[in-house]
Amino acid sequence: MKKMIRTMCAGALALGVAATFGAGAARADDKVTLGVAIPTADHGFTGGIVWWANQAKKDLEKAHPDLKVIVKTAANAPDQANQLQDLVTVNKINALVIFPYESASLTQPVAQVKKQGVYVTVVDRGLTDTSAQDAYVAGDNTAFGKIPAEYLAKQLGGKGNIVALRGIPTTLDNERWGAFTSVLKNYPDIKILDAKYANWNRDDAFRTMQDYLTRFNHIDAVWAADDDMAVGVLKAIDQAKRNDIKIVFGGAGSKEMVKRVMDGDPLIKADVSYSPKFIYDAIKLTAEARLQGKSLPATTIIPSVLITKENAKQFYFPDSPF
Repeated sequence: MKKMIRTMCAGALALGVAATFGAGAARADDKVTLGVAIPTADHGFTGGIVWWANQAKKDLEKAHPDLKVIVKTAANAPDQANQLQDLVTVNKINALVIFPYESASLTQPVAQVKKQGVYVTVVDRGLTDTSAQDAYVAGDNTAFGKIPAEYLAKQLGGKGNIVALRGIPTTLDNERWGAFTSVLKNYPDIKILDAKYANWNRDDAFRTMQDYLTRFNHIDAVWAADDDMAVGVLKAIDQAKRNDIKIVFGGAGSKEMVKRVMDGDPLIKADVSYSPKFIYDAIKLTAEARLQGKSLPATTIIPSVLITKENAKQFYFPDSPF
């Protein structure tokens, strides 16, 4: 998978350097001050985001003397919006890579940054107005929703009750949910009992799953839509001593869930890849393009694939933070 991501990013860079920026573009001999705005490490996936962002800062500043990378983490959307202004006014950035805390509430603040001549790359959680960005880098959110739906439908034989846990209201969550439900429309005997936001958080997922277990006497499968949420789901199932649930499908390929797949966990039979390393790739692509006075493709999508016991070893990285 790492090789796949590196290959794709290299190709994206090769395509991107073919076009130059418009007004406000950096020339190849300009120094680049690149701001990175990301959420605080409040769960495993964002922990991976923070780790990879700081790794990118370390590697890229070492490789490029004319590059300065400033990493900011925010605990909520207003905090991140305030940080954007500080990055522009205090740090004088001329490039920004942002993983928005939320989509809608960050769209206008990011648009204001772009209006001040800063080149903007948005990562993963897209904005509600794409004119506020110059480039977009993300995992394949359509596949992230489609692959679990296809897998669950097959495992259940096209019949059963499913509950779902969504993430945070964002464009990427909408893409995932749309893809998931589109597949299941082809299976009229599969019923989605409920779908609630659990904020990609273990504790929230635990409480949400407790509610589901109280309200529904029979559940065949759970789409947790995130490996951290899957941990909370499993805890709730264990405490309730329910044995009707056949499958819990998370997402993102955390080392804990991939290990469970490898070990033959009876509930965690598969996962779908979605590595937080894409923040590293987005920072690298943006920094190197700006140093050359070039632009990125409008969209770069890193593929997601099904992880099963047969291929799980390829996705297991025990030394990674996620």
